[in-house]
Amino acid sequence: MLNPVQSAFRAAVEGGVALVAACSRLRLPNTPNPFVVGVHEPMREELTLRDLPVTGSIPPGLDGFYLKMGANPVRPATRGHDWFLGDGMVHGLAVKGGKALWYRNRWIGSRTAAAALGRPAASGPRRGGNDTVNTNVVEIGGRIFAVVEAGSFPVELSETLEAQRYNPFDGTLAGSFSGHPHRDPLTGETHAIAYDGRVWDSVRHVVVAPTGQVVRDVPVAVEHGPCIHDCAFTARFAIVLDLPVTFSLQALLSGYRFPFRWKPDHRARVGLLPRQGDGADILWCDVEPCFVFHAANAYDDADGRVILDVIAYETVFASAGGGLDTPGRLERWTIDPSTKRVERRVIDPAAQEFPRIDERLCGQRHRYVYTVSVPADGNTQLAGATQLYKHDLKTGARHVHEFGASRVPGEFVFVPARAGAGEDEGWLVGLVIDTASDTTDFAVLDARSFEAPPVATVRLGHRIPPGFHGNWFPARDPAGKADCGALGDCTDAGS
Repeated sequence: MLNPVQSAFRAAVEGGVALVAACSRLRLPNTPNPFVVGVHEPMREELTLRDLPVTGSIPPGLDGFYLKMGANPVRPATRGHDWFLGDGMVHGLAVKGGKALWYRNRWIGSRTAAAALGRPAASGPRRGGNDTVNTNVVEIGGRIFAVVEAGSFPVELSETLEAQRYNPFDGTLAGSFSGHPHRDPLTGETHAIAYDGRVWDSVRHVVVAPTGQVVRDVPVAVEHGPCIHDCAFTARFAIVLDLPVTFSLQALLSGYRFPFRWKPDHRARVGLLPRQGDGADILWCDVEPCFVFHAANAYDDADGRVILDVIAYETVFASAGGGLDTPGRLERWTIDPSTKRVERRVIDPAAQEFPRIDERLCGQRHRYVYTVSVPADGNTQLAGATQLYKHDLKTGARHVHEFGASRVPGEFVFVPARAGAGEDEGWLVGLVIDTASDTTDFAVLDARSFEAPPVATVRLGHRIPPGFHGNWFPARDPAGKADCGALGDCTDAGS
């Protein structure tokens, strides 16, 4: 049963971090929007580029697609903090046989974006009034999905990005999903912790089977409507990060489009939910107040504890403007179910984000974590950080790849060199913005020779905004034949 405040909020909002219709009638805070200028300036058109120039040699067998997405408003707002809320745009680059076949970028066909572009919206069922999808591109059940937390259903994409449809996993997803689902390589299941801005008193553990349908959707009781951006899992548990960033009615009514703020009196805790348990089975473990956007990985150790590596912030969204207050740092959390406590240890205090591992080890013991440097003051609005980090958690060493002045890397993804390759035996791929020339490179690094120059770069003659997250999608079979799933759009996918 909703209380009067919740009822009023539900009437005004149709999604947690959704664009709030009521806010459009309020005066937005009188501050410039830093996320539509400089390195973050949105792209204005959709491009299709073919036969892209390659420097160096793309490794044999690195055949597939790199897909990444972020917020790219069709009509950029000039005021207000909406980096998390803009219309989604997905970027794709196809590589085969040592050649870069094509690049293309496409807006996600939400109703808002489609109306602004003057074309039909993507087909498929919607959930609520906001259908913006802008956070991540993932493979689930052999298909490609663009995903977002708290609000919209996922959007299924063809490999060429031309065909799109909203698809709640073939009608099996009943509520919201997550921008950070994680696949268990041992079972093929995809795990997510989903929250919904219209439901303040629970979050959900959602599991999608290898076939692409939801097989588990279990509520877990919480308070205050916490923002849970990411999660992790082990062989035993799904991990719920219930930390002190919660829905703020005051922020909403003040005109901010992102209605979450730091709440000091919200109990900070980590939940260990048995993978087959009910919400009542969760074991809550207290942790010092902090916030985590992204987890690298988690696993069970030999002593029955849970090891969780994260990028942790002392506070976020505590200031009046709702920005990042301090830089994030790489930490290892040791969670003891017997004492219900979490021990935090700083692995590296340098400002960094977007942790990734060899995802064949998700839920298992890992040795390496790859992260992206951010400016030392933690200000992600600036374009001053030019390094990738490789953390060897066995030796404690941190290796640095320096791209050079004016060159700003985004999140990089690990790709195994071949089937059966060892951890760190492969490539790191991602986008690097050259702010001096306003261009972008798709860079391929040898993970074992991390500090060496890229083994290959693909030059794009335009700047791709930093955006959020992406992944590598291997070619479907040795012949390069595209499997376009139910969407059936295979137009030049392998040519």
